Amino acid sequence: MSIAEIPSVNFHLWEPCNMRCRFCFARFQDVKRTVLPKGHMAKEDCISVVDSLGHAGFQKLTFVGGEPTLCPWLPELIRHARESGLTTAIVTNGSKLTGEYLSALQGALDWVALSIDTVDPAKLAQSGRALPSGPLTEDAYLTIAQRVKRAGMRLKINTVVTALNRDEDFTEFISRARPERWKILQVLPVAGQNDYEIEALTVTEQQFDDYVSRSRRVQREGIVVVPEANAMMRGSYVMVDPAGRFFDNHAGQHTYSEPIVDVGVSMALGQVHVDRKVFEQRSGLYDW
Repeated sequence: MSIAEIPSVNFHLWEPCNMRCRFCFARFQDVKRTVLPKGHMAKEDCISVVDSLGHAGFQKLTFVGGEPTLCPWLPELIRHARESGLTTAIVTNGSKLTGEYLSALQGALDWVALSIDTVDPAKLAQSGRALPSGPLTEDAYLTIAQRVKRAGMRLKINTVVTALNRDEDFTEFISRARPERWKILQVLPVAGQNDYEIEALTVTEQQFDDYVSRSRRVQREGIVVVPEANAMMRGSYVMVDPAGRFFDNHAGQHTYSEPIVDVGVSMALGQVHVDRKVFEQRSGLYDW
């Protein structure tokens, strides 16, 4: 697999998170136990990884976690990536996206993907998508969405469909938030990441398809709906872990490469499985 085939990469630079989503498939406790006790690299090492990815020819770099906005040097990394010619994005629960934070990233951050599964406070609390003080409110999510757009950044919303929200019609909220893209993900079991809590949260393919069918009505408003069933999520992303290694979930668990800065992008990328065909099927290529 060459970089030209899949030109976007997700960098999970920060394992710590201020929420405790029960279904999270990027906990990286195995990384903390074996190679990275703090759950993240030093700033200089993160910059080296970003440089390596940019020099290798990737076009789009998405910073993920954990919760990436907890990383104190994330703004510096975003600006560095943008100055290197990369399209930049973050996936975030939104809790740290103040107006001041976003204003400081104007011209450097291209996309913000907000993780919003429901605005029902009881379901948010039950799923773990909540701060220690409680879940964000519907008004808070809408305010954050408006801040993103006022800052000149493109907005995407990521929704994970679980047993808790599978019967909801979330289109009214999405119509109010008005993202460019709405990615709908079937909750994904990954061995070693969410084994102990995932069974009670899984949904069948039919339940997921029913949720997606209800959701497609927002396409009439120009919102792009991007469904990702489990089969589309496995082995279709180029991903980097908090220790600076490529990893995949093709076999239902995380498989890691050698560190990128030690062996180079090409060799490390050759040590994981990424499927170009599935990447295209899940609409991985779009006008970013």
